[in-house]
Amino acid sequence: MITATPPPAPLSHAPHTLLAPTPSMTPSMTPSVRPARRQDAAALAELSQPFVRSGALRARPASLYAARAVDFLVAQGPGGRLDGCVGLRVHPAGPGEGRGPVGVLYNFCVAGQRQGHGVGAGLLRAVLAVAHTQSLGALFTATTGGGGLFLRYGFAPTTVRLAPPSWAASLDPRRGARILARAL
Repeated sequence: MITATPPPAPLSHAPHTLLAPTPSMTPSMTPSVRPARRQDAAALAELSQPFVRSGALRARPASLYAARAVDFLVAQGPGGRLDGCVGLRVHPAGPGEGRGPVGVLYNFCVAGQRQGHGVGAGLLRAVLAVAHTQSLGALFTATTGGGGLFLRYGFAPTTVRLAPPSWAASLDPRRGARILARAL
């Protein structure tokens, strides 16, 4: 995902409230962030398709989006269209790992015409707030892009051995994704 966003704002709002406008947004363009619903599955699959075609995201069927709708936050624009989404999957600590649960961000995407308008930053602020309410110790993600948005929000490159083992095992090394993490 390529976005141009302002510096991170403090996590002062609830994750499902209207996002504060950025200088490039007018109030009528401001999306709201809300939890996804099963009926959003087709729209989530459609929103993700350009990123799947580019190789930035894995292909996922609409049925998987429906089954995992509870993982997702969506940015909903005027008229109800989905402008972006991000999944948060919680991974409990394994036996003997000596840590609490952590989260993995996945399928983070913003519609092309909405990139550079603060949608990705709003989604990231919202998912960070959700992670805090769930008392997660860290967040991980894998990106095939530069990861600039993640880096601006405190993520840093890390190694696969620090990531949740089941998620790390699911990564396709041919994609060349960088693993980023942020302690919470």
